Amino acid sequence: MRTVTTLPSATEIVAALGREPVGVSHECDYPPAAADAPAVTRSRIDVDESTSSGEIDRQVLETADTESGVYDVDIEVLDALEPDAVVTQGMCDVCAVDEAVIEDAVDRIAAEPEIVPTDPHSVGDVLDDVERIGAAIDREQRARELRADLEARLEAVRERTAEIPPEDRPRVAILDWTDPVMIAGHWTAELVDWAGGEYGLADIGEPSRPRDWDPIRAYDPEVLIAAPCGFGLEQIARNATDLTERDGWAELTAVQEGRVWAMDGDHYLNRPGPRLVDTLEALAPIVHPERFDGPDPEVAVPFADLEGVAPTGESAETETRAGADSRP
Repeated sequence: MRTVTTLPSATEIVAALGREPVGVSHECDYPPAAADAPAVTRSRIDVDESTSSGEIDRQVLETADTESGVYDVDIEVLDALEPDAVVTQGMCDVCAVDEAVIEDAVDRIAAEPEIVPTDPHSVGDVLDDVERIGAAIDREQRARELRADLEARLEAVRERTAEIPPEDRPRVAILDWTDPVMIAGHWTAELVDWAGGEYGLADIGEPSRPRDWDPIRAYDPEVLIAAPCGFGLEQIARNATDLTERDGWAELTAVQEGRVWAMDGDHYLNRPGPRLVDTLEALAPIVHPERFDGPDPEVAVPFADLEGVAPTGESAETETRAGADSRP
């Protein structure tokens, strides 16, 4: 079964099911061997690791409004791979090439692969995708086993937080972009609830979207996690002033109490595949450190521990001296 995947989460699912994709997207990097497969997509956005989150947002918005869109498919590479199945997505045309673009590309190649779309908005949707993809690539039994294993790990966390009363559930805010500020949506509310927190800024399944800063300040999170889509910890550090220079940052309860964290948003929170379970296992000790050990420092670290980010007190003093303006 020659399988092509066009987004990182699909690559991880296919690999976890025991298939090695013959072609992947330009963003696929896990498992590490995936990066060696031919890339069938490319981005029209001109960015690198030093590009600011604000500049990335500007380019994405400009490019998304054009007829060509954010991503392109290499038709020659796709044709040469002779795929039997192409796994794509319909959730976000900014995150990865979408189903409509893939359908057009497939119409232009000799092979007639099955197109397997994904459109997850909850953890249950992701688990369903595991089984649907498994069925499409002749890995049904492995898909059932993988789902059972993932569900068992989810339940192990839920069992330890289920009896936490509302008054002991801290207010949590998770940002999946920092300029402009975006509150993480989709499956995030579920994960926070299972980790023992309150997620009052978005409902389960609600898309991520830009938010004004003032309502976030008014919500006053007791735990705040920066996990920008596509950013690892080093890139979060380079863009830390997106948050630390905002009006009222130093007065947030999470900042005052040292409960601001950075999470690898590229590989974990924003990648709807098997590692969403790793995300929950990292969230739980952030929300309730008295109940769990961790998290793994490769997944999440205290914001003040990021290289180049000043400790909370110093950051607050700098902001006060500078009189930083709010970025809505």
